[in-house]
Amino acid sequence: MKTPAITAVGHYAPDKILTNAYFESYLDTSDEWIVTRTGIRERHVVENQATSDLAVEAARRTLAMRGIGADQVDLIIVATVTPDMFFPSTAALVQNRIGASRAWGFDLSGACSGFLYALATGAQFIIAGTYSKVLVIGADTMSSITDYRDRNNCILFGDGGAAVLLEPGDEPGYGYLDWVNYMDGCGEETLHMKAGGSRHPATHETVDKGWHYIYQDGKSVFKVAVIGMAEAAVEIMRRNNLSSDDVAWLVPHQANLRIIQATADRMGIGMDKVMINIDRYGNTTAATIPSCLAEYYADGRLKRGDNIVLAAFGAGYTWGAAYVRWSI
Repeated sequence: MKTPAITAVGHYAPDKILTNAYFESYLDTSDEWIVTRTGIRERHVVENQATSDLAVEAARRTLAMRGIGADQVDLIIVATVTPDMFFPSTAALVQNRIGASRAWGFDLSGACSGFLYALATGAQFIIAGTYSKVLVIGADTMSSITDYRDRNNCILFGDGGAAVLLEPGDEPGYGYLDWVNYMDGCGEETLHMKAGGSRHPATHETVDKGWHYIYQDGKSVFKVAVIGMAEAAVEIMRRNNLSSDDVAWLVPHQANLRIIQATADRMGIGMDKVMINIDRYGNTTAATIPSCLAEYYADGRLKRGDNIVLAAFGAGYTWGAAYVRWSI
């Protein structure tokens, strides 16, 4: 058995920024209200770009960090809920554009837990010895399914892409060491996009009813997210005999600062050991966790040997956590 290790990271955000002042200009809201309840001050959104554009740039930056060509990649997994189109997959579009001629791949839908789901999936190919280079990408263009008239939801989401490269680790005790993933389909009614699939294909009626936008019952989702994300993180700690002192970083999905705080409290760690970028990017769904990894590694805060716990909660409901001992 091979131990998967993250050997490179990269992320990308589009240039256009929407600050809280933008929403103040036309909605009954304020910067203070948004920051207090979410922790978000600004978010990046696309202009004439799609999810594959974000994923391609993140992939290129990741491979450049590793110093290898795309033709060495064996497998591409793209976690997203906003693919460019139903088919071909976003992974196929990425494969073609970066020139990963040897790779096959697929899209994975796990909502805000998508990156953790994709990471666990990609890791299996390394563990089995099937492949040696797996590109795991989280990318979403949430602005494409956000109703900017809905003051409760439109303030939350941004667009972005981030990626990691998984390879067999060369040192025992380092790498992607453990994970837990869960799902409970009872969450369908409180967080979904109702139309666009086979249940409700696109029609004039579905567009008029706003069924192609995100629907979220924020209070209901908050209650279960606080519990699910925190409990998964604590479970990972218990399974691996990690104390709060042992954990260098919590890397949480960036949905809401209050949920992140509750998870840190449950783990017994201070906010000084929590990766945060929600203030600058908002909720980019599958891209939040890998974008944190990329930023914190790039500026030297994430170091080799650090014990890190990744945790997320998303639509489905889906949730999970993972334990990584950083190896680069």
